[in-house]
Amino acid sequence: MRQVKSVKYNFIMNLILTSSNFIFPLITFPYVSRVLLASGNGKVNFITSVVNYFMMVAALGIPTYGIRACAKVREDKDKLSKTVQELMIIHTIMTLITLIFYTLSIFLVNEFYQEKELMLINSVGLVFNVFGVNWLYQALEEYDYITIRSIIFKIISIILMFLFVHQTGDYVIYGAITVFSTCGSYILNFIRLRKLISFQRYPSYNLRQHIKPILVFFAQSMATTVYCNLDTVMLGFMKGDVEVGYYTVAIKIKTLLTSVVTALGAVLLPRLSYYVGSGQKDKFYQLIKKTINFVVAMSLPLTIYFILMANESILFLSGSGYEPAVAAMQIILPTILLIGLSNVTGIQVLTPLGMERYVLISVIVGAMVDLILNTLFIPGYGSAGAAFGTLMAELAVLIVQIVFIRHMIQEKIFDYHQILRIGLSAILPIFTILLIKSWSLGVFWRLLCSAVLYFGIYFLLSLLLNVHIIKDYTLTILKKLHLIH
Repeated sequence: MRQVKSVKYNFIMNLILTSSNFIFPLITFPYVSRVLLASGNGKVNFITSVVNYFMMVAALGIPTYGIRACAKVREDKDKLSKTVQELMIIHTIMTLITLIFYTLSIFLVNEFYQEKELMLINSVGLVFNVFGVNWLYQALEEYDYITIRSIIFKIISIILMFLFVHQTGDYVIYGAITVFSTCGSYILNFIRLRKLISFQRYPSYNLRQHIKPILVFFAQSMATTVYCNLDTVMLGFMKGDVEVGYYTVAIKIKTLLTSVVTALGAVLLPRLSYYVGSGQKDKFYQLIKKTINFVVAMSLPLTIYFILMANESILFLSGSGYEPAVAAMQIILPTILLIGLSNVTGIQVLTPLGMERYVLISVIVGAMVDLILNTLFIPGYGSAGAAFGTLMAELAVLIVQIVFIRHMIQEKIFDYHQILRIGLSAILPIFTILLIKSWSLGVFWRLLCSAVLYFGIYFLLSLLLNVHIIKDYTLTILKKLHLIH
């Protein structure tokens, strides 16, 4: 019987991974932005967004469904092996079909043909995605392996970037390095797969049993991918690479911050599914309530701080020439809180309860809102219009999901008193940011001083107002450091 690691251990591992996702771009993004400029950066991100659509179609709903399907049989190696093989067969068939349409699109769509080198390089990632089986490692809660592997390939990518990316025309090389990092992880996953499952051939495979749930999760994934990538793709077609470059800066910072907020949620799906399956509803609701408090406590101060320090953040990360990205960043930053909450209501509440069809409905609504608003606002407002469309799409997703779980909202999963205390702790220190912005300091020192003061006062106020999630984690850390008993 496999030894399942604790939620706390998995969270720590995922927090390390999330921190690396935050730290490494702080090293790479300023360099890439300055070397490739908005146009080169925009080309890479435009093609990457397009390829994400093809990868989504090839994978169907396997990345999410695979976690749940494998988690159910993870104690039986024979059943687990057969399940993994069946899902890989489905993925392989769909990848071959998708590759045909992908190749045709390069020659039929002028924007793709102009960047055919990038399109061909990214096709390698499309093929190797079959062998990645990241969903299996998540189902088995192998977060230590996932974390170590990810950090190793990030380090290799950074070295390659500094060695080979030196001028604007090197954007194709940068795209290739990005693909290499992803494919390297996929290959390592596949090599290690023999330790987890058997590759013996079975007399028969039951692919049919997976089709219906895979399609439900695929529809959900498709709608999510639409409103996550549609803004970038529409910007590329309607306004060009430069606007995509501006928008990339804004969403890069938002994405980094969102990954910090959703770090805990990423490890909870298998555990929450177990609580539901074993009838432990009290533990289920207790864990959800703690997660919501964690999301609000992390996302609210981050959102407030970076909205007020958007100009300095973009100057520090990307240098001059990206000033138009400031408005887009300020508009899109509230999605940190919205995505954090919808991650809880959708992935951690509705999915374990077998209500993923409601998640599908919510993301379809979000995709429709995004499409309509992008069409209306991108022509006149460019990257800021795309940011507004995404903001409204995320708000729509959260509202729809809350409607579906409204019967649980009373004291079961929302602790309004704690959320109010978190809000006060985050709002009161705003004066420190406004004060430091008025000082004649360099960009770096304004960011450093304002961050230390704002988050320091936020932390102290959280303790004084008895914000449980902050207080509990503080006590845990102090005990680990043997500073208290």
